[in-house]
Amino acid sequence: MFEDRPNRDEIVLVGRSNVGKSTLMRELTGHSKFTTGKKPGVTRKPNHFDWTSEKFMFTDLPGFGFMSGVNSDTREAIKTDIVQYIEENADDILAAVLVVDGKSVIDIIDRHTTDESIPHDVEMFYFLDELDIPTVVAVNKMDKVDDRDERLNDLCDRLGLFPPWKQWRNVIAPITAKRGDITNLEEALRSHLHEQGRDDLFKFL
Repeated sequence: MFEDRPNRDEIVLVGRSNVGKSTLMRELTGHSKFTTGKKPGVTRKPNHFDWTSEKFMFTDLPGFGFMSGVNSDTREAIKTDIVQYIEENADDILAAVLVVDGKSVIDIIDRHTTDESIPHDVEMFYFLDELDIPTVVAVNKMDKVDDRDERLNDLCDRLGLFPPWKQWRNVIAPITAKRGDITNLEEALRSHLHEQGRDDLFKFL
């Protein structure tokens, strides 16, 4: 289980391995210490970034799903740790950012959807909703997507949200973290913070 969590309110980043969570973390914080890599699963424990004078932090949680060189038991253990972390700290989580790869997310969801199971991304979205944690789906790598509106509408459909996606701007945020294009996400997070009376945190977005 993840230990040594700072006692702070937080925004958590969750998602499959290799969707760009750590790159997004660097863009959100302006800090370059976060480990990124070409192999899925580089992040194996929570990365916290906080400010000494503020009771607030961003947390990049380990990626779930496939990880290069990691067996299925270890993958499941990491996913269990992520779920437990979120459950135990739900009262301190102001918002969650579920990061997905805009180019591949529909194929991945469809490939892993069966009568017996639902894909990790969809399961995590429902899980966060059940805990009443405001969630923004950051659809990353949109610079590689040609059929933008169609792809985002399809994602809404897979998540149980009625298209078109543009009516869900507080939930669906197309971004390209590698290019620093995260305005849609920042605006969505501000709206959720505002609803919780936390306009004081706007300076971090």
